Amino acid sequence: MERSTLQVKKRIGSYPRVRVEGGGRAVVSQAGGVLLVEAVRKAGLDTAISAALAPWRKARAVHDPGKVLLDVALAVALGGDCLADVGMLRAEPAVFGPVASDPTVSRLVDTLTGSGEKALTAIRSARAEARERVWKLADGHAPDAGGSVTVDLDGVLVVAHSDKEDAAPTWKRTFGHHPLMAFVDHGQGGTGEPVAGLLRPGNAGSNTASDHITAVQLALVQLPKKYRRGRRTLIRTDSAGGTHDFVSWLAQRGRWLSYSVGMVITDAIHQHVLKVPPSAWTPAVEADGEIRDGAWVAELTGDVLDG
Repeated sequence: MERSTLQVKKRIGSYPRVRVEGGGRAVVSQAGGVLLVEAVRKAGLDTAISAALAPWRKARAVHDPGKVLLDVALAVALGGDCLADVGMLRAEPAVFGPVASDPTVSRLVDTLTGSGEKALTAIRSARAEARERVWKLADGHAPDAGGSVTVDLDGVLVVAHSDKEDAAPTWKRTFGHHPLMAFVDHGQGGTGEPVAGLLRPGNAGSNTASDHITAVQLALVQLPKKYRRGRRTLIRTDSAGGTHDFVSWLAQRGRWLSYSVGMVITDAIHQHVLKVPPSAWTPAVEADGEIRDGAWVAELTGDVLDG
């Protein structure tokens, strides 16, 4: 709860234009959501997703499918964990505008789910359009300001405390899900920008090349077209991505993506490392160009990596 004064301006797009001023007399619930709404508006996500989901809007429908879906996302961002939590937005029409009823929200989700990949593709296209706009607005602070983009892949464990759909025992002896995520690296001092997530059951394998390929495909669609192929895009992952099939896919002629993958150090590789002469080692450097203490780099050549 925030004690604030709301100044409501003319509605432009999916949400009212409001301004929050501290020190007011009225108590406004979720006034902090104004920042999220303004981010949606500035990114153009409201207009993009409204246009993308237009085919799913029924004749004479009161609520726009894009607005309904954005309301669900806002509810989650504000702490909600189920569809019914859009009720917290419905309680503040001055901030969030008209919000659909719980049955309307539920029916839309069922409809989009029934459309499968077609609906997902539409939503992804809207996200990509908004992302490109945000990167242009960010200019020198955008993740591609240096002329390249780094996409990090990593699996994460999401613990489930009940028997949810696809929940299963994980390799860490927990129970839940094992999605594979893709983040765009924002460089030193920044964080990862989530661009794609591949939903997987808790018992999904770590070294599954097909999943890594799918995750990269989903991530590339989220990038501006000039970064969807070519050396300016670096795909980076730990040893889970160190498989022949995945690396071969990344390096395929015409795709030419740069890549950096980890790999398991076997005893055979360890023995080859011990045979590298001291003169072949080069000091390792951090991302900022500074020498990394206690670390050196050398290249292993020949048939050591066969098999």
